Amino acid sequence: MKIFNAAIFILVLFYPNLSTEWPTHTVCKENNLEIYYKSCDPVQDFALSIDRCSAILTNTFNIRAAMVLRHSIKELFLSLNLIINGKSLLGYKQTLCEPKNPRFIFCGVKKGEHIYYEGPVTLGIHEIPEGEYNISLRLHNEDRLTVACADFTIKNKAKK
Repeated sequence: MKIFNAAIFILVLFYPNLSTEWPTHTVCKENNLEIYYKSCDPVQDFALSIDRCSAILTNTFNIRAAMVLRHSIKELFLSLNLIINGKSLLGYKQTLCEPKNPRFIFCGVKKGEHIYYEGPVTLGIHEIPEGEYNISLRLHNEDRLTVACADFTIKNKAKK
C-alpha cells in the first residue's frame, strides 16, 4: 500500500498538468448581481473576496486579496480586456510598478513572498447595465512572466 501511495504522490509531482484548470470562485452573489473568477494561470490560484456585491456600486468598497509570488516584481504591467457576448470591446494596458516609481505596496516584492491586501478599492462604477460581462485580467513582470491572471464573469440580471 505504501508503494502505491508513493507512486501516486510521484505521479502528481511530475505531472502537474493533470488538472487542467482551477475551479471557479464566487466573489459574491447577491440579489441580481453575481461575480465569479477563475485563475487562468495553470500553476497558481489566488484568493479574492469582497463584503457585498452591492458595495461595488458605491464609491469605495473593501476587498481582501492574497497570493504567493512565483516571480519577483520589479516592474508590473496590467492588461485588461472587456468581452461582451464573445466580442472584445475594450482593451486597456497600464504600468503598475516601475523601479523608480513604486506606486503600490506590492512593487518590489520578491519571488516566494506573500502578497496580502485588505482595504479599500475605488473603481468609480455607479451602475452595471443588465447583461453578462467577461473581464480578462493579466499581470506580467518585466520578464513577461505571468504574475497573476484571471477571467472574471459579472452577471447583472433584471430585477423582477
